[in-house]
Amino acid sequence: MKKLVLILVAALYLSTNAQTKQNDMEQKSYTVLVLMNATPKWLALTRAERSKFVENELNPIFARVSKTVKVRLFDSEYFHSSVSDFMIVSTANLGDYQLLIELLRDTKVYGAPYFEVKDIIVGRENLFEDFNERFKK
Repeated sequence: MKKLVLILVAALYLSTNAQTKQNDMEQKSYTVLVLMNATPKWLALTRAERSKFVENELNPIFARVSKTVKVRLFDSEYFHSSVSDFMIVSTANLGDYQLLIELLRDTKVYGAPYFEVKDIIVGRENLFEDFNERFKK
């Protein structure tokens, strides 16, 4: 009888664990747009100083969260008057996204500031599809 109970408990555990992993895989990632405008302090740096800052200060932060957070940097000053740069951050882990932002807040990106954050927009791709499926049920 003890063996039967142990087998049932093990089967229940494995089933629950498999369902959790499947739900995690089906979970849509968050996409975060961080809209920024370069300040005169950033623009006063030489291109070599900017590159050194990115290499020494930002890349280690991006590497620290890289297992769960993907960061892409974009220039937009050629196309927009109040947003010169933006980041696209993709993650399924909002805690690690929060860590990214907190680590950036400890740098001159926020501190000098080198950039003024104009807006942060969070979304999930095609989330309406999930709602439509839930609504059908």
